[in-house]
Amino acid sequence: MTEGITFGEAIDLARLHGPPQIMALVEWARSVREKEGTHVDLCSIVNARSGGCSEDCAFCAQSGHHDTGVERYSMMSPEEILRHARAAEEAGAHHFCIVTSGKALSEDDFETVLKAVRLIKEKTRLERCASLGLLTPERAMALQEAGLERFNHNLEAARSHFSSIVHTHAYDDRVTTVEAVKGAGIEACTGGILNVGETDRQRVELAFELKALDPDSVPINFLNPRPGTRLEHLSPMDPWDAVKWLAIFRLVMPDTIIRLAGGRVENLGVLQEQAFDAGVNGLLIGNYLTTIGPSPEEDMALLQRLGLDASRPS
Repeated sequence: MTEGITFGEAIDLARLHGPPQIMALVEWARSVREKEGTHVDLCSIVNARSGGCSEDCAFCAQSGHHDTGVERYSMMSPEEILRHARAAEEAGAHHFCIVTSGKALSEDDFETVLKAVRLIKEKTRLERCASLGLLTPERAMALQEAGLERFNHNLEAARSHFSSIVHTHAYDDRVTTVEAVKGAGIEACTGGILNVGETDRQRVELAFELKALDPDSVPINFLNPRPGTRLEHLSPMDPWDAVKWLAIFRLVMPDTIIRLAGGRVENLGVLQEQAFDAGVNGLLIGNYLTTIGPSPEEDMALLQRLGLDASRPS
């Protein structure tokens, strides 16, 4: 693992302001990313079980603690999940992630996911991923044996800010799940969400807490304030600040996939191209959990304009 910048250096970079200063940072981050080549890792998701979550994450439209009007439905069948996977493969995704609302799955729903993972392995060329809430070592091993290759479980925020946005489980519960995933030989996809009321220092703390877990992929989400949630009053991040933070995360974790994920349109706007210059080499394509994303065709055209490689790894 390449060392990356120090905590103190990241704090200093957080003070940069305005396009001229941030563009100099972007150039640095781009030079680091280019050492890893031009390939961009593409992931697509399906919201396989929606709404009614018992957790109270302040930003989440699927929380049962919020009145957001989000669609609620029970677990999709393995065949329906496979249908979504095939559509993702056709759109150009490399990875396909089965996402479910809730703290953890029931035994029946967990068995459904295992069947879906096996089907996707058998019927597609996709890498298999899931995001199923908290996970025990036993369940992690069962997923690995079914053919799961990557598991998404975000820290969401730095330890020092976590209790301000989640009250129904602890930060260490999330760390324990990531450790269970890695212990089963599954890749960890572990990131967070920016602009949830945290300070600049807490963003740097999150970057280094993520680095300590040595994830394979770090999805960076930006808050898209949803009506009815506790954070509906917040405004999207300034686009240049969003670019700055992507560059800082890249410099903290030079060898890791930094994945541009939820809220990118609302927060980056016309600066999405600069996000890739800032070191992004992973992208969530297609729709998100409860909101609509750019079409895969738009994203592929963007990557082609930037001279980036979106081909499926052989």
